[in-house]
Amino acid sequence: MDPVELLTTLYGEGHRLCPTPNPQISLVLSTQREIDLIELEQLCDAVGWSRRPLRRVRKALQNSLLRVGLWRHDPRLPKLVGFARCTGDGVVEATVWDVAVHPHYQGVGLGKALMLYVLDQLRSMEVDRVSLFADPQVVEFYQAQGWELEPLERRCAFWYAP
Repeated sequence: MDPVELLTTLYGEGHRLCPTPNPQISLVLSTQREIDLIELEQLCDAVGWSRRPLRRVRKALQNSLLRVGLWRHDPRLPKLVGFARCTGDGVVEATVWDVAVHPHYQGVGLGKALMLYVLDQLRSMEVDRVSLFADPQVVEFYQAQGWELEPLERRCAFWYAP
């Protein structure tokens, strides 16, 4: 199987390769590869989030408008290293939740690539407005990408289709 066919088989038609400073590592964004709950829990542990019951996480994923995984590609066993999900009506508005990139992969633009991919997916649904809630220590990350902060500039940011 050629490399493009393999990536499509593992990650789906709409996958996107992420630029990475290490040419030995391939990182892939996908909305179609299933998110393993244990891997997601390990990612959440790595970024310091409190644990949630897996049955509730499963239900949240099932009820999400969009689920995006960032995978370290391995043809035998891809590893989840980033994640984001969205809720919303899929037409006018969406809200981004649970954006995480494993600490070993932070600082090289993968969070930005993840968010650009999320917005591209939402644009393809013709969503006009996107909001997100973020911890205060990462609000600047979103502001640097052009998100407009709520008036108190604490936790909420907004993106509007041009």
